[in-house]
Amino acid sequence: MSVAEKTSSFTERQDSLNRHYLDVPEDAWITDHARAMPGEKKDPVHGAVELANSGGVRHQYGIHSAVGGDHDAPNPGDYLCAALAACLHSTLRMVAKRLGVTILSSEVMATAQVDVRGALMVDSSVPVGFQRLHCDVSLEVPADTGQRTLNTLMASAEHCCVVFQTLQSGTKVTTDWRID
Repeated sequence: MSVAEKTSSFTERQDSLNRHYLDVPEDAWITDHARAMPGEKKDPVHGAVELANSGGVRHQYGIHSAVGGDHDAPNPGDYLCAALAACLHSTLRMVAKRLGVTILSSEVMATAQVDVRGALMVDSSVPVGFQRLHCDVSLEVPADTGQRTLNTLMASAEHCCVVFQTLQSGTKVTTDWRID
């Protein structure tokens, strides 16, 4: 299938989904998931995650050296940044396709900064959690792309990015514990 055919197929697929979700809004609800479990190393600073739709492939993780880990594998903060970067990048490309903007090259770098004293209970005045999240987006488009179109592209990409909006809004997380 050519790029043009894939583009047309993508647009048709989204148009069809949009019409369907207008008629049957409850079908627009989806659930993503991931599981964490002990990894190859059986210590408290390593583990594995299994993502939905990964065919059972487990990705190893480690804990950052700033909180006592070895930082020898991606840590949960790295995965958070990866989720944000991947979501914003794919959303940017989908919105560009909708707007008819040609992207010559693109890259999203997500960074997260945290003062770990809160997590380590060193200082109760320091919040637990990332205090700063930032995305650097590098985008190359044809020179004749209008500024108004670019402004629409940038605003729409941030507005439609599920992970970006989730992190920005501070969605409440609930937990169910099962103790055996």
